[in-house]
Formats: sequence, C-alpha cells, structure tokens
Amino acid sequence: MWHTIMHKRVPVADVDIDEETKAIADIGHIYNHTHVPPGVFHDGTILRGRLNQWWTLRGIPSSRDGIQGALELLNVEHTGELSLRGLGLSLSDHYWIRPLRSSLEWDNINYYAHGFSEDVGDALFGKKPRNTTIHLLSPDVASNGNLKKRWKIINGKRVLVKGGSGPYYQEPVNEAIASLLLCRLNIPHVEYHLYVEENMPFSLCENFTDGHVEFIGAWDIATSMKKKEKHSELDHYLECCKGLGIPGVKEGLEKMLAFDFLIVNSDRHYYNFGALRNSDSLEWLGPAPLFDCGSSLWYQSADNMINPELNMESKPFRNYHSEQIRLVRNFDWFNADNLYRCDEECEKLLSQSVFITKLRRDALCKALNKRIGMLESIVASQVQER
Repeated sequence: MWHTIMHKRVPVADVDIDEETKAIADIGHIYNHTHVPPGVFHDGTILRGRLNQWWTLRGIPSSRDGIQGALELLNVEHTGELSLRGLGLSLSDHYWIRPLRSSLEWDNINYYAHGFSEDVGDALFGKKPRNTTIHLLSPDVASNGNLKKRWKIINGKRVLVKGGSGPYYQEPVNEAIASLLLCRLNIPHVEYHLYVEENMPFSLCENFTDGHVEFIGAWDIATSMKKKEKHSELDHYLECCKGLGIPGVKEGLEKMLAFDFLIVNSDRHYYNFGALRNSDSLEWLGPAPLFDCGSSLWYQSADNMINPELNMESKPFRNYHSEQIRLVRNFDWFNADNLYRCDEECEKLLSQSVFITKLRRDALCKALNKRIGMLESIVASQVQER
C-alpha cells in the first residue's frame, strides 16, 4: 500500500507500507529533503530502517496497559493497523501519511483545527465504543508510552488524560507534584492537574503544541548526526542540537537533569524530552517545556523502600542519578528557599489518592525534603569549588 508521508501540506516521500506487518517495505520518490523527519535523512538518502523505526514508534506500543482488550473492542488485529488507519495524525508533530492518489488535505483533517473520534480513547480505557460504526481518526493512535492515556477536547482545548500503574497508581499524583515544584523553581514546564474519578487518579494537561509549533523528540535529534567515538551521549546530543541550530539546549538540559535528581525520575528517555520547531519555517524555537515526570518519587517502591539516599537509576545520559547530577555545571537558577514547605502542598495532593496511605504520604514527603537538602548541598559544594 503506497502512501505519501506529509508534513502538514508538504509532500515528503512516497513509502510502501506492508499490508501484513504495517512496516515500511520500500521508499519511492522523495519530494522534499528539508521536511524529512530529523534523523532519517543521511548523506543524501532516506534510511529505510531508521524511517521504519520512526514510523513504528509513532504508534501505541504493544506493551500498553490494556491494549489487547482495546484492540478487540475496536475490531483491529494490532496497533500498526491503528496507526495506518488513523493516518499517523497526532497532536505532537505535524507529520501524517496520505494514501497515494488521495485528495485528503491537512487543513481538513488536522486535530488542531478539527475534532476527532473518541472511539479509540474509549477502548483504550476499557469502554465499548458508543457507536456501531467505529471511527479510528484520533490522535490516540499516535500516542506512545505504556500507561493508559487518551486525548479529550475540554472547553475547546486539547487535553491529555493519563492514568497510573498499580499498586499505588502514583504517577498522576507525581505529575501534579512535579508541576508544583517546577513552578516554584521557575522552570518552563507543562502544567499537570490531578483528577480523580471513581477513586482512580488521572493527570490532565493541555497540549503544548499547536497548528504552527510541533514537538520533535530527542531521539530524532540525536540520530540526525553520526556519533563521534570520543563523544559521550551528552556531548553527542549537544553536538546534534548545535548542528540543527536549536537554541538554549545546554541550560534547559541542566535544569532537566537537576530536577530529575530532585524527584528521582527513573524514566527520562529520549522520547519525553526534545525541542520545539516551527513546522512552516522549520525554525527551531528551543527546548520543549518539561513534561512526563510521573515515573518518579519512588512510585513503584514499597513504603519501607522509600530511601532518599539510595542510588537510584536514571536516564538518559548516565545510569545513576549520583553520576548524572555531575553533568550539571550551572546552578545559578536554583534557590532551595523557593521549595520551602512544599511538602505540605505535596501531602495534600497525595492525600487525594485512596491508593496512598498516610504512612506512604509521610515517607514520600520526608524523602522529598531530604532530596531538596541533598541538591542544596551539591549546589553549595560547587560554589565552594569555584
């Protein structure tokens, strides 16, 4: 099945998508080199393996919580079919696929200007679609990650609703706590709010892209250049950003790494940070605001394992937070006084979840205070070394 990869209104390249696997089997005519997704175009050609990875990772992973039940409700065999029938349209970037010889146009189908079906979102949350005829044109078919999530239009705004994982279902609460801390530290971020329905916590956040500004993930940026043997992962990422002309990256990364140390974020992978780009002019605007901080604050640890001094695993540049925090050279922006008594507000948020006991709330708040002190000590020691 031949389709054309589109970037808004710009044809990029024709691709043959295998009917059985839904993977890209062949690449045909290339219409526009400059609009090819970053990291896919090298030495004058599009790398099929890399393009196929880009296409596959746009869809819902097979590891998504409840995905098999959702596919049955939608009468679809696997997630690749969802991506294909949903035209790859998302609310993150402005790429999509158009069947060859189709008359479909971006202005008539994009989700920034038009509504979308709720059938996919309902199924992803275990609900039977409301109509007998199921519609798959939804940004939910192009949302990655393992947690249950869906897009809704609330008061005219595109809002992402995201759940948590058992046994504590703490991720949605963590998102709200992270927003509180990021606001106090004056770090650009996506604002998350806690919402509880039938005792189940969810996080809500407005979309941070629009019809002109898109999000490009760090993995697509990091694969835009070949890594030099002497470069570390961080050096390579900074070199790629420099090559693409993305401003303000080093400062944004240092704030991200320091904040992840603070909340012991264990899952800052290459798809939940990146940069913003104007999709019309292709001008890079700078780092994306921080988002997706739910996998933090000992969210899967038993109560008696909440230990702020334990050397926790980290991503993306070092394996442990004790190592990764050493990559931060500038703490001029950090003021621990801004976090004074934040534990009281955190405790209020934690208390809204029936899955988090008083014992666990107290342990989490105490541990967070300890992490604040640890980061403050790191900052102080760096000042003394100058």
